[in-house]
Amino acid sequence: MKNKPLTLQIWFVISAILLVISLLLAILFPTTLRSFFTKEMYRAIENEQLILKEYGLPNSSEEYYFGGNDNVPLRNRSVHHVFLPENLNIPLISQTLPINVLREIQLAAATQENLTERYSTDVGEKTLFYVIQKVTVNGQPAFLLSYSWDSYRNDLVQTLFKQLLFIMSIVFLLSWIPSIWLAKYLSRPLVALEKHVRRISKQDWHEPVNVDREDEIGKLGASIEQMRERLVKKDEAQQVLLQNISHDLKTPVMVIRSYSQSIQDGIYPKGDLQSTVQVIEDEAERLEKKIKDLLYLTKLDYLATKKVEGESFDFSLLINQVIDRFRWTRSDLEWNVNASALFIKGDREQWMKVLENIIENQLRYAKTTITISFKQEDKHAKLTIGNDGPPIEYHVLETLFEPFHKGMEGEFGIGLSIVKRVVSYHGATIWAENKESGVRFHIRIPAFTEEK
Repeated sequence: MKNKPLTLQIWFVISAILLVISLLLAILFPTTLRSFFTKEMYRAIENEQLILKEYGLPNSSEEYYFGGNDNVPLRNRSVHHVFLPENLNIPLISQTLPINVLREIQLAAATQENLTERYSTDVGEKTLFYVIQKVTVNGQPAFLLSYSWDSYRNDLVQTLFKQLLFIMSIVFLLSWIPSIWLAKYLSRPLVALEKHVRRISKQDWHEPVNVDREDEIGKLGASIEQMRERLVKKDEAQQVLLQNISHDLKTPVMVIRSYSQSIQDGIYPKGDLQSTVQVIEDEAERLEKKIKDLLYLTKLDYLATKKVEGESFDFSLLINQVIDRFRWTRSDLEWNVNASALFIKGDREQWMKVLENIIENQLRYAKTTITISFKQEDKHAKLTIGNDGPPIEYHVLETLFEPFHKGMEGEFGIGLSIVKRVVSYHGATIWAENKESGVRFHIRIPAFTEEK
């Protein structure tokens, strides 16, 4: 059944529920009706007894005889009355009930403790419902037997049950139409979503997914639309990535090839062989760095799906180690460093890459000073790295951490993108801002402990 169309499945489920309900009613309804009408029969019998007593019991032997009811007035044609003597030796005469049945009823009445009692017994293929009430006739104790046959009850049950079956059949047949409509109504948006997902799987994701609903199906449609938008953005980013990679890698390759060809032809564009070869080496180094950054960016995409692994380490010590490696590149700069001892938990090599890329960016723009501070703030650690260079253009500031977005003196446009990926991977946040004294990069890092 699970391999059938959803419309058919919904219709089948609704029809099955209606069928089960109908079967349960067909089974339980007759029993319920019989129980109800049995109680009603006893009430009717008892009511007839009360009416008979109010009308007046016979007061002379000429007005009645034991075991018969010819002279007893009837208010309800389905209820009959018979007087039984308490003395078991008096012979019984009856025109309505077998004598042996009357005798059994008389014996049961003789042992009756309550004034009124309800009974039932089978007589042939019929069931007799009767009520025995102790009375006094001509000053002698006797029993008033009031009874009714089950044929009256069965006729009522059968009549009502037939009507119920007729109504249920009509309801069951007529319910097929709305159930088919409901099945199509519920499955229609899912079919539409399935078509959208099929197109998305074929990279045809430019048509938006619109599901005008606010229920679970609407939420599913909204999720698919979000997925589509992300796939579109990712596809566009990949196209831009390939274009930028091809453009940025083309320049050093062209320089290396042209200079190599010149050397083979005996021409030295830089005046001598050593200077010309040095240009080739510099361009090869740039090319190697770009390739390493691209591979590292791909590695970060893979790590983004994994749990952060690493151990606690002194982040202030790592800061000083990275600074020592960069001091010699700009000996004219003043370094203002205020890094308190604080341990964080994460991948030490990745955080080293973050510091290297940010400080390299600072060296490119700083005029006289680079400022670095690292301290505890509430339950986080805050790293601030700044320089006294020119402010970042407003349009660049918005896309500063996206790949291949470069400023005026930017190189490959991927370093800060790597920084953003690593910071996010460790549950930290990064942002940049322009100050009067220059540019500041801030990173808020979850602190691990202050002392090892």
